Amino acid sequence: METVILRGINKYFGEKKNRIHVLSDINFKALKGELCLVLGPSGSGKSTFLTIAGGIQTPSSGEVLIGNIKLNNLKEKQKEQLRLEKIGFVLQNYSLVPYLRVEEQFELAKRVKKEGNLNTSDFAAIIKQLGIGDLLKQYPRELSGGQRQRVAIARALYSNPTIIFADEPTAALDSQRVVEVGRLFRDLAHKHDKSIIIVTHDLRLKEFADRTYEIMDGNLRQG
Repeated sequence: METVILRGINKYFGEKKNRIHVLSDINFKALKGELCLVLGPSGSGKSTFLTIAGGIQTPSSGEVLIGNIKLNNLKEKQKEQLRLEKIGFVLQNYSLVPYLRVEEQFELAKRVKKEGNLNTSDFAAIIKQLGIGDLLKQYPRELSGGQRQRVAIARALYSNPTIIFADEPTAALDSQRVVEVGRLFRDLAHKHDKSIIIVTHDLRLKEFADRTYEIMDGNLRQG
């Protein structure tokens, strides 16, 4: 079953002489139960691709579907509700609330989405797999970049989304943690029937992917 579809996506930034064609006629689909990897260097259009696919940005042309819902037809509040119910994001800036302890990040997520989150045992298993059980009482400023990244991954998974978009989720991680995170994402896709879409330059994740795409200068092709 197709969970994310992009058809003929173009994205421009700027006007007239300063106009830049960031994404060029992008076609893409992700299936339930698979991990898709979109590989590309810095400046290739990866993050723009991800935020358009997740409904955060609007394309200049083309259409985005989440399931059978066309995002082009939705108002902003409807997009926000769709993201809340179906989508989890792991972004490069971590998006952790600086004045909340790690455990309070999840309490906040529960207040935002009151139902449908992971049950206690499943969430405890993710906390263990990511190795953040001893970080729950700490503030984000007390954590390393890799620790903040793992907390951000756990928070995105806590809401039990159908679709997970991750932007460079292993950028701050050593090779051992990359393997653990790669296995976690693969298991979520295969065993829990989720769609995982990761944009990255980290080739270490290729072994965990069901399908790999390459993006370069705004052009996407299947690897």
